[in-house]
Amino acid sequence: MKIAVCIKQVVTREWQLRVNETKAWIRDQDASFELNEPDAYALEEALRLKEKHGGEVVVVSAGPARAAQVLREALARGADRAIHVEGDALAAADAFVIAEELAAAVSDEKFDLVLAGLQSDDQGFGQVGVVLAEKLGMPHATIIMEVQAVDASLRVKRELEGGWFQWMTLPMPALLTIQSGINQLRYATLKGIMAAKKKEIRKVPSAPAQPTLRIAGVYFPEKGKKTQMLAGSAADAAKELVKRLREDARVIQ
Repeated sequence: MKIAVCIKQVVTREWQLRVNETKAWIRDQDASFELNEPDAYALEEALRLKEKHGGEVVVVSAGPARAAQVLREALARGADRAIHVEGDALAAADAFVIAEELAAAVSDEKFDLVLAGLQSDDQGFGQVGVVLAEKLGMPHATIIMEVQAVDASLRVKRELEGGWFQWMTLPMPALLTIQSGINQLRYATLKGIMAAKKKEIRKVPSAPAQPTLRIAGVYFPEKGKKTQMLAGSAADAAKELVKRLREDARVIQ
């Protein structure tokens, strides 16, 4: 089974976020970075499928030069090789641009399965995987909690709302977006780190498409005390609350 895993480099959760000079994204010049958590679970699932069925795991990332860090980490964990679509503009590109770049990089590889994390820890749109599936002409399923490969098809378990789950079957090739917690993550061993230095990272030049989404501004939520006390009896307070919810907040009609 030939599996591609789409991974992204994101700012570490512990870093104190700062807005950049344009006020349209974060300042990342002095930030520390890590592998996007949902992508780590997608990688682990790919490695487990490879161990069970054989084949090859290829990690793919679209981002600036620094994204090679997470590709090396993925290779150290057990991936066989990597593809890096490199471009500075990809650091804050929207889902459609990233999907277009990834599709161009992997379309000739003829993968049996493409895995991606459900969403990224920075933008969190959850759209790259499904747009990529459309670009590649593959059936897809999202929020996957279990994967079973049977002959030339996949049986997958999807997480739904309210604690419900759904089992479905897809033909291969297919694309799945993986939910965090699907498995127990492994970490790179010293042997894996040394082996990763000899594994291939193929660089692909970026030719980003015109963005379809523009971030107008990024800001931190304002903190303030705006508590209002409603005087009178319980009945009067309830009437006033309903009035304010309808006329001021407009959350009910």
